[in-house]
Amino acid sequence: MKKKIFYFEKKGKENTETALKLALQRGEELGIKTFVVASTFGDVAEAFLKITPKKYNIIVVTHQAGFKEIGKIEITDEIKNKLINEGIKIITATHALSGVGAGVSMKFGGISAPEIIANTLRLFSQGMKVCVEITLIASDAGVIDMDNEIIAIGGTRRGADTVVVIKPAHSIHFFDLDIKEIVAMPRDK
Repeated sequence: MKKKIFYFEKKGKENTETALKLALQRGEELGIKTFVVASTFGDVAEAFLKITPKKYNIIVVTHQAGFKEIGKIEITDEIKNKLINEGIKIITATHALSGVGAGVSMKFGGISAPEIIANTLRLFSQGMKVCVEITLIASDAGVIDMDNEIIAIGGTRRGADTVVVIKPAHSIHFFDLDIKEIVAMPRDK
């Protein structure tokens, strides 16, 4: 099979619209019906919702509570409820590639195995790490069909700049996760 990868010159939110369109296009080509989207504040999810037919299973993964401020979630209840009313599933859970391991590292130093994996994925891009992580989170939440490939959409800070086709796995079976295709990613890390 010969397939092109779309490379963005720079990372960041200015790539969101193109990344979302590329995700939908590749999903159509492969017959993929499930999209897992990283959206901290809900803006990427809202942008995806504007261009997406209702026939898809869309899962939005937000930051865990306390990521920026103790006890707080960045996505507002208003946006969260709007997305839920549109049929989107929202998951707010511990980051699969940090969680307790990052807490131990911050307190005592060193680095945990999940943090090593996260940093290795960042060699591709921050969005690649995000795509793998949100796929693990959605898998562990039981909201995706584990027998079928999904399209994961992630990015660097805000916005989307990375799109990947993934055969999902639960976090306890991390090494069964299979990155099938890179659809888009930034060249600038």
